[in-house]
Amino acid sequence: MTSKERCLAAIEGEAADRTPVFPLLMFFAQSRSGITYREFATNADALVGAQLSIRDKFPVDAITVCSDAFRVSADLGAEMVYPEDKPPFAASPLIRSRSDLRKLGLPDPMRSGSRMADRVDAVRQLVETVGSECLVLGWVDMPFAEACSVCGVSDFMLMLVDDPSGAHAILEFLTDIVIAFSLAQVQAGAHMIGAGDAAASLISPEQYRVFALPYEQRVVEAVHSAGAFVKLHICGNTSHLLDDMIRCGADLFNVDHLVDFEVACSAYGKAGVCFKGNLNPVADMMQSSPEECAAKCGELLRRAKGLRYMLSAGCEIPADTSDETFLAFCEAPRAYV
Repeated sequence: MTSKERCLAAIEGEAADRTPVFPLLMFFAQSRSGITYREFATNADALVGAQLSIRDKFPVDAITVCSDAFRVSADLGAEMVYPEDKPPFAASPLIRSRSDLRKLGLPDPMRSGSRMADRVDAVRQLVETVGSECLVLGWVDMPFAEACSVCGVSDFMLMLVDDPSGAHAILEFLTDIVIAFSLAQVQAGAHMIGAGDAAASLISPEQYRVFALPYEQRVVEAVHSAGAFVKLHICGNTSHLLDDMIRCGADLFNVDHLVDFEVACSAYGKAGVCFKGNLNPVADMMQSSPEECAAKCGELLRRAKGLRYMLSAGCEIPADTSDETFLAFCEAPRAYV
């Protein structure tokens, strides 16, 4: 089977030759490509080269264009900071009031020179190069996560309580942008859209159902209508949100190491949906020997046997993970077919 076929089989609950290997690679890929993180995050050619280099060296089954969470913020006009050695970020919140929101227009994700267009270009290049063999993911942040980026996490969290109607106005505005950005990547050939919503792990189930879930559902529905899949990626401890997250309709769910793997297996197994995780990126990857990492992978693979599952860490693979340990991770499913 090709990597793409293997991943699609896992998503659809069909037999595959082995469990797919689906890591999130940002700093790990950048650090081995001889470029700065600034180049990785701002130049589609550099990001593509880094991802393809990893694909050439290691048997991973999926690659992404994920680099940072501030593509939309930048194209909305936020003052950006581009460090050499870490992801870009906004220097200050873009939206502090409803009057700030009213000043903003909908950015074109295909505008030449924009940060969104740069990501779309990376998708197109990856699909043209390895898309017939490998699952290629576009990437967006869900509306709730985008709201935290444009408003600041603390300020937007306070808005949920102090001005819920204002929060919804911001979320409505951002949902249209996230959908347009997603569809541009699907049109460029992305098989799946990875959708981050990390800040949602910080809110209660009641708040999630009001301020995150409905907007996630709209993004998922739009991507599905365009013929692509969606991966929901929420870092942190989402144990209190698992059942509600499933309701967003995504095809694949990332499970962080802070979530009990037995609980995740039960929730996603009962729902009959695909999930991936949940190695601790530090303890089980960066600080682990190849033998220790392989043993931990074996535990997860045995527990998830018979479920729709892909092997992954709970979040991004650290740059300081050794090549030998990462290779042991990638090859682990071959011993547990």
